[in-house]
Amino acid sequence: MLIILFLVVVILAYANGSNDNFKAMATLYGSSTLNYRSSLLLASIAQILGSLTSVILAGALLKAFSGKGLVPEAIAGDPTFLLAVGAGAAITVLMATRLGMPISTTHALIGGLVGSALALAPGELIWSSLGAKFLLPLLLTPFLATFGAAALYPIARMCRKKLNIDEVTCLCVGKSIEPVAITSEGAMVAARTGLELSVEQAEQCERRYLGSLIGIPAHRIVDWAHIFSGMSLGFARGLNDTPKIMALLMAVTWAGINSRLSLVIIAAAMCLGGLLHSARIASTMGRRITAMNRGQGFIANFIASGLAIGASLIGSPVSVTHVSTGAIFGIGVWTGRSDWKVVGEILLAWLVTLPIAATIAFLIALGAGLI
Repeated sequence: MLIILFLVVVILAYANGSNDNFKAMATLYGSSTLNYRSSLLLASIAQILGSLTSVILAGALLKAFSGKGLVPEAIAGDPTFLLAVGAGAAITVLMATRLGMPISTTHALIGGLVGSALALAPGELIWSSLGAKFLLPLLLTPFLATFGAAALYPIARMCRKKLNIDEVTCLCVGKSIEPVAITSEGAMVAARTGLELSVEQAEQCERRYLGSLIGIPAHRIVDWAHIFSGMSLGFARGLNDTPKIMALLMAVTWAGINSRLSLVIIAAAMCLGGLLHSARIASTMGRRITAMNRGQGFIANFIASGLAIGASLIGSPVSVTHVSTGAIFGIGVWTGRSDWKVVGEILLAWLVTLPIAATIAFLIALGAGLI
């Protein structure tokens, strides 16, 4: 049973990486700051750093997701209970990844905890603890992220204009950058010479910031700040998610499981899942929710990483998926460029994550109990 539990936890870590790793770099990819491969590489590095640091900085989450406080300790340490929790969450997350839906592993784990508890300890699940410790933070933080991004973006935009930093469309050919104006007919006119231009590939044109701050080109400052914010969010993701997954192993205290080795294996499985299965999540998060520029992407990541890191340090089970996606929602709300069909699909996926994971865990727990 312990070997099966360990395999289930590794699969859950793999599923988590496949659905979550790229979210930290979604705005970098969506705004064309970095290409897909570069974004994926940085997401993987940031996640590994966050994962390896998580036991030191986010130990409270390890305790929170062990099941203790939700069910009696005898049940919380039962490998059958933990196996059902992990399997229910893993299957749910893998299905969502296949569909390209960015869902919360945290939600899936909570669903697994509830379903497994209802199967093995009916009547002993502490509902008040479930609401206060888990559901309340998870319900509040997407709204905080959406509101925070929507509120901060116009302030940042006003500051940019006060500093005389303009955002323009440029035709970039090699190292030559030519600002252009777009006419009502869709033609491009070179701002410097007035000549009308035509290009074969739209990728040759991009939005850039003209101007400088303390002698450094504004475009370079925004790009580096954006990359740093993505790395911070990726670090926060590893920091926040790794203890939740490790908790399923560490709860079996009598088994003498090596925590350091388990941490390395889980971090590696998360990284591998992200490297192999991020393409559909990248498309949804980076391109389908809303169009965004570099500055907007930085604002979204700044808000999301702040919420995620703060929550990890105080042991609050916040979903990095919810805060990162919520911040992108906030940018789309302000700019009016959201694809509300895609937003609706994501919200529906969030809504059904917990009951689906709970149902799967319930059935697995019942089946394992009959063996």
